[in-house]
Amino acid sequence: MLFETVTREIIGAAFTVYNKMGFAYLEKVYEKCMLLELEKN
Repeated sequence: MLFETVTREIIGAAFTVYNKMGFAYLEKVYEKCMLLELEKN
């Protein structure tokens, strides 16, 4: 698949952010955390 690697990285980052942050934050907080996590990887 063409985008399989990128998709796995995005989904993995989303799970990592959710597991560390939990819920009840604003979307902007999750957006910043996702950017940091994707840059780290």
